[in-house]
Amino acid sequence: MPQSPETNRRFVLNQRPKGEPDENTLRLETEKAPETGKGEMLLRTVYLSLDPYMRGRMSDAKSYAAPVEIGQVMVGGTVSRVVTSDVEGFAPGDWVLGFTGWQDYAVSDGTMMRNLGAAPTKPSWALGVLGMPGFTAWSGLGEIGNPQPGETVVVAGATGPVGGTVGQIAKIRGARAVGIAGGPEKCRHAVEVLGFDACVDYKAGDFEAQLEKATPDGIDVYFENVGGKVLDAVAPRLNTAARVPVCGLISQYNATALPDGPDRMGWLMGLILRQRLTMRGFIVFDDFGHLYGDFAREMTGWVEEGRIAYREEVIEGLEQAPEAFVGLLKGEAFGKRVIQVGPEE
Repeated sequence: MPQSPETNRRFVLNQRPKGEPDENTLRLETEKAPETGKGEMLLRTVYLSLDPYMRGRMSDAKSYAAPVEIGQVMVGGTVSRVVTSDVEGFAPGDWVLGFTGWQDYAVSDGTMMRNLGAAPTKPSWALGVLGMPGFTAWSGLGEIGNPQPGETVVVAGATGPVGGTVGQIAKIRGARAVGIAGGPEKCRHAVEVLGFDACVDYKAGDFEAQLEKATPDGIDVYFENVGGKVLDAVAPRLNTAARVPVCGLISQYNATALPDGPDRMGWLMGLILRQRLTMRGFIVFDDFGHLYGDFAREMTGWVEEGRIAYREEVIEGLEQAPEAFVGLLKGEAFGKRVIQVGPEE
């Protein structure tokens, strides 16, 4: 069903998933398109971002953000066009970056909305390298990882919107960049297109041996966004005073219990002590939101100069979003995964 000016399609949370989200997790509803009042504008969604954090928002477990309530529109970053406006600074036709969720239309008074102008070159990139994922890479690596020239930076999810950007920033800062990705094609992309010095396939039977070969001088910065067996392989390679920014643990988001095996908390704490590691989790806008202007200026310059490459995977149709999201959690995405909800014009 294509986007229509008369109706608003929206995915709402139908039930909280236990493990992997399934066909019962989200429910597609159709209602009359909303109307605006004084001091409001109507936004038509063009692009919807799919991001791993959404899995956490489906759960009611304690977290850094409130969960989506049952029957509420699923949250998500969006790039929209202004249809009508009674909000100063926003005119019909403007592109707007917001957080209006999995739906065709939204009403806003302009709060927490960023006007991208009437003709941005690549509007969907505001959901990726020039938006939250890029900002996560830039701030986590710069403020916590702080790589120095000649050091080795390792990042998992090396072809994703965060990991791919981390590696390229590391290179700009004079460090050696080693990626970890799933499969030979992704590893080739990391090296040949993104400019990593090496990339290791975590699906390979000799993954640990490959990682050791790729990091002969150990690891000074590990940008963590996966967890699981990847962290198991990386941890013994961490150098004294290594830094570990933690922005996500995608391998664990669908877990319903602790992993099998002995309690390894003592091992991890001992490693942190002996190696004098700095391991810090961060929520990008909560911790570094005051730096967004600096990020936007620097990243825009790098992209325009061709110093940062970016891969985007656009999937047509709002109805494809649930399946595409599940695939994202399984590691099937190659680059930044975005849903095109409606036409650009």
